[in-house]
Amino acid sequence: MQPASPIDPSLRIASVRLDVGDLARSTEFYERVLGLPLISLEQDRALLGADVQRPALQLSAIDEPTLASPHSTGLFHVAWLHPSRAALADTVRRIAGARWPIDGASDHGVSEALYLSDPDGLGIEIYADRPREQWERPVDGHGVRMFTRALDIDDLMAQSTGEPEATAAAGTSIGHVHLKVADVPRAFAFYRDVLGLEEQAQLPSAAFLAAGGYHHHIGLNSWQSAGASPPPVTAPRLAAIELELGDAGALDALRQSLAGAAPERSQRSPSASEDADSLSIEDPDGNLLSFAAASA
Repeated sequence: MQPASPIDPSLRIASVRLDVGDLARSTEFYERVLGLPLISLEQDRALLGADVQRPALQLSAIDEPTLASPHSTGLFHVAWLHPSRAALADTVRRIAGARWPIDGASDHGVSEALYLSDPDGLGIEIYADRPREQWERPVDGHGVRMFTRALDIDDLMAQSTGEPEATAAAGTSIGHVHLKVADVPRAFAFYRDVLGLEEQAQLPSAAFLAAGGYHHHIGLNSWQSAGASPPPVTAPRLAAIELELGDAGALDALRQSLAGAAPERSQRSPSASEDADSLSIEDPDGNLLSFAAASA
């Protein structure tokens, strides 16, 4: 099986849509604890993000929510990329000041990261990248070398100069989304051989893919979810990932790539829907991906 042509290297994750059990509770968490400014609030939907022109997070209310199993496929975490170590340290101080628990902290070589969960138990990573020239590379030069080591919290927190602002730093955005999948090779084949993302790293039962040489835009693992099914639509969950390509030409190239994708490349054939300005497709685990060209 040959990989597809590489997807547009300027791809970025524009936003995610989450279905939540209590809209007011989740909105308050993301605004007060994570520091994402509230852009608009309606009866059943909230938009938040550091850029008021481009909301990075949409929260939608579930009418009669049920519990999700931690062993379902779906969201592992949404990862919020901070523009500097100081900005990340300020977010850590804001979370600590709100007395919200932080579940873990790691040095991954390419980045420094901390982990927590939102009120529905949906995973969150907050992180800052190291400069690309500092990323370790495998011997063959392909991809990146990622690892998990203890994070030097004291050194990170020394970057914070005082009381953090109530809102996250300008430029804070979604750097990647990490997914729980039923079968890593099947999901990997879809993201590489159908969409054209490039392999960056592999770990036991996990894979990381990206566009443009980034360490990863999409993470995949089956640590909790091997052989599992998606969560019910009544459970808090990832509803969609919205990705932005550089221009209309890149969107057309993706359309052509999908048109030529062989159904046998995954156990579940990709089914796409599109209009003039966007294209949507489900991955093999039922996660909805929506692609659009960058606005002028």
